[in-house]
Amino acid sequence: MSRVTINDVARASNTSKKTVSRVLNNEPNVRDSVRERVLAAVAELNYRPLTSARSLATNRSFMIGLLYDNLSPSYIMEVQAGVLEACEARQYSMIVQPLVSTAPDFVERVEGILSRHRPDGLILTPPITDHAKLLNHLRNSDLPFASIAPRQPKGCIGVMLREREAAAAMVEHLVSLGHHRIAHIIGDPKHGAGIWRLAGYRDGMKRAGLKENPAYMVQGRFSFESGVAAARRLLALKNRPTAIFAADDDMAVGAIWAAAEAGVSIPGEMSICGFDDTNIATQVWPPLTTVHQPVREMGKRATEELLLRVLGKGEASMVEVGYEMRMRASTAPAP
Repeated sequence: MSRVTINDVARASNTSKKTVSRVLNNEPNVRDSVRERVLAAVAELNYRPLTSARSLATNRSFMIGLLYDNLSPSYIMEVQAGVLEACEARQYSMIVQPLVSTAPDFVERVEGILSRHRPDGLILTPPITDHAKLLNHLRNSDLPFASIAPRQPKGCIGVMLREREAAAAMVEHLVSLGHHRIAHIIGDPKHGAGIWRLAGYRDGMKRAGLKENPAYMVQGRFSFESGVAAARRLLALKNRPTAIFAADDDMAVGAIWAAAEAGVSIPGEMSICGFDDTNIATQVWPPLTTVHQPVREMGKRATEELLLRVLGKGEASMVEVGYEMRMRASTAPAP
């Protein structure tokens, strides 16, 4: 059986090849009735356009690259899901590339990826969002990119969340439960999130009139393992905290693991909470109190802004999404 072509779709929908192309590329100025007729023909004939033919016709690869250097698998999986959803809506493909942004040949490696795959644009995740040398290279080469939670959003497109405000709100929740000895497992200092969430923790402590205890502020790396290590240090303190606020869910789950190892009941003897509300937050026991950061939505929105710029379909910008508090069973009144 011969392959269905765009000409077959045009004949079946009683339109032109150009009109079919405009509908498939989601271009404006096509009457709704015509668009519906074309899409019905596409579905009936099970038409799948060849990416190679589209690339030749438009001088585009119809591919978006997602670059990440992040130890949290939960976070990256959610970002990928959002990027892929936005790509599929525009008949784009996605390539995903893990990298080490501190490597001396980091920019050269990215250049190699661009040369091999020739993506139409890039989605940058923290801390790559703030790699000055890479950003200069991308701007000089005129390759569009969108950033998720960059530390310096001015002049960028992508998506942001008020992380400092959200972190302060979590501390205020713990204070409302009667906790005064509140510890913080700090996120990776290379990430804007680590800096913003630490600042929010300090804001919350200050507003509550609580003095910071340096022993209660332990460095983590946005990973389960670093959460375990940090919590072990906190649990070993003579006057240990009654609550731990970890800067992400993976570290919070690591803290729950360390507490179980030490025979400390959660939340009876200690409350633990996180940030992000990735899938792991509801897979652990007890379910994790956390800040809901719509990570999947952020990946989707960043990609939509990028494609606006790539396709010239509108004015791309840096958009802001909201957060929500998710109160679950890992926090309770102070013992």
